[in-house]
Amino acid sequence: MTGNLRDRLKRIQLVKPAVRSTHHAAGDSDFSFFTGQGWVSAGYLTLRYEAAGGGDIVLPATMPEAAGIVMPGITNTTAYEDLLFFDLETSGLSGGAGTLAFLAAFGRLIPAASAGPKTTRYKIHLTQYLLLDYPGESDFVGAMLGEFNSNSTIVSYNGKSFDSQILKTRCLMNGMIPPDYRHADLLHPARRLWKKILPDCSQGTIETAILGIDRTGDIPGAMAPEIWFSFLKNANDDTHAALLKIAEHNRRDITGLAAIFSAMTRIASDPRAATKAINFDLESLAIRWYAMSGTTGQKLLQYAAETGHHRAGLQYAYALLKAGKYDEGREWLLRTASAEQPPLQAAALRALAIDSEHRLKDAAEALSFTEQGLALLTPESPRREEFERRRLRLKSRLK
Repeated sequence: MTGNLRDRLKRIQLVKPAVRSTHHAAGDSDFSFFTGQGWVSAGYLTLRYEAAGGGDIVLPATMPEAAGIVMPGITNTTAYEDLLFFDLETSGLSGGAGTLAFLAAFGRLIPAASAGPKTTRYKIHLTQYLLLDYPGESDFVGAMLGEFNSNSTIVSYNGKSFDSQILKTRCLMNGMIPPDYRHADLLHPARRLWKKILPDCSQGTIETAILGIDRTGDIPGAMAPEIWFSFLKNANDDTHAALLKIAEHNRRDITGLAAIFSAMTRIASDPRAATKAINFDLESLAIRWYAMSGTTGQKLLQYAAETGHHRAGLQYAYALLKAGKYDEGREWLLRTASAEQPPLQAAALRALAIDSEHRLKDAAEALSFTEQGLALLTPESPRREEFERRRLRLKSRLK
């Protein structure tokens, strides 16, 4: 059978007019209700809504050089105007072939005004598409595809694992070619910045706890499938209103996503300054930054160490030793060895023992550091055997 899904369904309806759908078929009353709320037709059983969303987003005048360190998928050549914030509401949370999207939101940054010599204000232009019934899915998917272009960099929250997979599946189910785009998903960057600070790293938790965004009255996204199915089964004022609330939730997800992106961009631009306004895990960022960009990352690693982050202090000590700055490196190792964090203390004492034995040729001092480390290790520690071997070797040399 040829043709897309909508055409096939129309043929079925023509051949078997007496067969009625088990769910509600959207009618003129549905269209009039939604058009009265600002929605317009975007195809068969598909509506579109456009608006400006949320407050201004303040961003550095140009994309930070280190944007990709904080947000993989974003580069310093990425233009703000090419970002496409993307979020779907679907008929289920499993993501299987039977799950389809019924609501999609896209957000673009539109320059508003200069906020200062180094920053620019942007407005968010929101576009949404709403599927009113199954037979309209082909037009709904086609409308979504019209939002993507060759320059698009998609920004999502868990979109790589869920939203983009749903989009790809529904394209294939409707005989369409899935769009090709660059993708920056903010879930994993968010976990690196906030998992040690927050009880969870859901988008809503980060918005409220870190950014101070008020989502009072927002309907949980987990209710979206139930609300859409209720609308299909029995369209009335209540189900219409509930569907509009899910649409509002969908818009809030986009404006919140843009706010998270703004916070991450500020962190990438100047992490030291960002600590004064944004609570985030500076230590984890500093260690990652150093691993990806040693020259600039070492300065951030030093700052994190100097502000009391002992894991950063240990990494900074290793960096100094590697650079041949032995006295400074040992000083930081000794600080870490007094940090009252046994795993870090043991690691620092191990490094001190190695340096004392091999560079300073001081077996007695190396043995002392080794025994201090052993005292910190539990019997089941994987490092205990190494420490014990070192102790035996050093003792034999001192006989």
